[in-house]
Amino acid sequence: MGDTGRHKWFSFHHHRSASATSMPQHNSPGETPTEFLCPITGFLMSDPVVVASGQTFERISVQVCRNLGFAPKLHDGTQPDLSTVIPNLAMKSTILSWCDRNKMEHPRPPDYAYVEGVVRTRMDSIPPGTGHRIAKSEILPPVAENSNSNSDSDYESVMGAIRSRSRTSISSSTSLPLHQTRPVNHSTRIPNSFSTSDYSSFPPMSPEEEEIYNKLSSVDTIDHEQGLIQLRKTTRSNESTRISLCTDRILSLLRSLIVSRYNIVQTNAAASIVNLSLEKPNKLKIVRSGFVPLLIDVLKSGSTEAQEHVIGALFSLAVEEENKMVIGVLGAVEPLLHALRSSESERARQDAALALYHLSLIPNNRTRLVKAGAVPMMLSMIRSGESASRIVLLLCNLAACSEGKGAMLDGNAVSILVGKLRESGGGESDAAARENCVGALLTLSIGNMRFRGLASEAGAEEILTEIVESESGSGRLKEKAAKILQALRGGGSDFGEGAEAREWNRMLEASGLSRSQFQQGGQKGGFAYSSQF
Repeated sequence: MGDTGRHKWFSFHHHRSASATSMPQHNSPGETPTEFLCPITGFLMSDPVVVASGQTFERISVQVCRNLGFAPKLHDGTQPDLSTVIPNLAMKSTILSWCDRNKMEHPRPPDYAYVEGVVRTRMDSIPPGTGHRIAKSEILPPVAENSNSNSDSDYESVMGAIRSRSRTSISSSTSLPLHQTRPVNHSTRIPNSFSTSDYSSFPPMSPEEEEIYNKLSSVDTIDHEQGLIQLRKTTRSNESTRISLCTDRILSLLRSLIVSRYNIVQTNAAASIVNLSLEKPNKLKIVRSGFVPLLIDVLKSGSTEAQEHVIGALFSLAVEEENKMVIGVLGAVEPLLHALRSSESERARQDAALALYHLSLIPNNRTRLVKAGAVPMMLSMIRSGESASRIVLLLCNLAACSEGKGAMLDGNAVSILVGKLRESGGGESDAAARENCVGALLTLSIGNMRFRGLASEAGAEEILTEIVESESGSGRLKEKAAKILQALRGGGSDFGEGAEAREWNRMLEASGLSRSQFQQGGQKGGFAYSSQF
C-alpha cells in the first residue's frame, strides 16, 4: 500500500515485534481507493465496520483498540467513538467487487498480534495524560465474528445505546419533559468528549468562539440557550464565520446539546448544525464528528421544529460525496422516507426529498430505498399530486437499478407517469414535472422489453408523439420523448450505459438540480438550500 492511504488519518509506526509475515499481503494494481483502507493498519479492509462516530475501520482494529481501552486521535484532532459498531456490508461488497474487477485476491483479516503491535506503538508515542482512554461503561460487547447481522437489524441496538448514553450525559435533570421551554439551572457542567489536555494542541480560540464556547459549556441551561442563539445568528449568513466556528470544541458541545430534552436548546442546536453544514469544508468534518446517529435520533423522537432542522442538515450533509455512504449505512433512509410522507411542513418534505435524492445517487442507497418501500409510497404521492417534480426525479435514480426498475414496473409506474404527462399544464412547475416524467420513462425503457407492453397499454405513444410534435417544450424534452418512441416502435431500445448517463445528466440540468450546483455548499446557482436558519 502507498503511504498516502496508510497515513490518511493516523501516523502509525509498525511495532518492532510484528514480523513482516504477520501482515496481510495484497497485490494492489494501481492506487487503492483510500476509503477502502483501514485507517489503523493501512490495509484493504476484509470486514469493515462503522463505529458510532461515523468512521469505518477493520473489525479487528476496533476490537484491539477497545480491548486496550484506547481511542487514537484522528488527523483533525478528534477521536472516534468505538463504543458501538455496525457491520458495513455495503462497503464490504464494494471492496470485493473492486478486487474482482482488478483480478485481486479478496482481503484477509490482519493478524491480531500485528494490529495490537501497531496500536501499542501508537499508545507509547503519546505523552502521558494526552491520550484518550475508553471508559468501561462505554464499551459494549463486540459484534461476533462472522456475524450475519445487517446494518438494518443492528441499527436499533446501536441507536438504543447512543440514545441512552446521550440522554444521560447532558445533565442530572433528565426527568423534565422534552418540550420544557423555561428550564431550571443545571448542577453539573456539560460534559464533552475532549479533556482539557486534548485542547492544548489546538489553535487558540478567537474572541467570538471563546464567548460562544463559554456559554455552551456553562452549568446553566439559560447560558446554553443564549450561546446557541448567538451561534445560530452568527452563522446564518456569514460564510467565513461558518468555517471559523466549525471547530472541534464547538462541535463537541453541540453533540451533547442536540439531544437535549429542552425544546429550545435542541431546536437551536439543530439549526446551528444546518448553518455550519452549508460550507463544503464543514460537511465531512461534521459527519466524522459523529453527528449522523444523533441527527437520526432527533429525527425519530425530537421536537417538530428540531426535526425540520435535522432534515435540512441531513440534506446538506448528503450533498458531499463521501458522506452519502455513511449516512445511508447509519440508517437515515427510513426516517427520511417517513418525513417525506408524513411531515406537516412543506419545507421539511422538500428537504427530505432532496436528501433522499442525493443519497440515492449511489447504488447501495438505491437498494436501501427500494427495500424500505420507497417506490409504492412515492408512486402513491405522484398519483395524489404531492411534490410531483422532486418525487419523479428521485424515482429516476431508483429506476437506474434493477430492483428499483422492477418495483416501478410492478407498481404500475408507466401508467402513472403517462397519466401525469396528460394532466400537466403549461406552468413552470408543470414543465419541470413533464421533463422528469419523460426522463423516468426513458430510464425505464432502456434495455427492458416489458416496458413496451406496459407503455402501449397506457397509451404512451400518443402523448409522447404530441410532445415531439408540439411547438412548445424544450429540445431536450422532445429528444427524450423521441428516443422512447423509437424504443416503442422496435428500434434502439437499449441505448447503452454511456448514453444513459448522458441522458441522466442532461435531464438533471434541465430540471434545475444539476449536481454541479451543490459543489460549493449548495447556495449558489439555480437552486438554493431551503433550510438556512
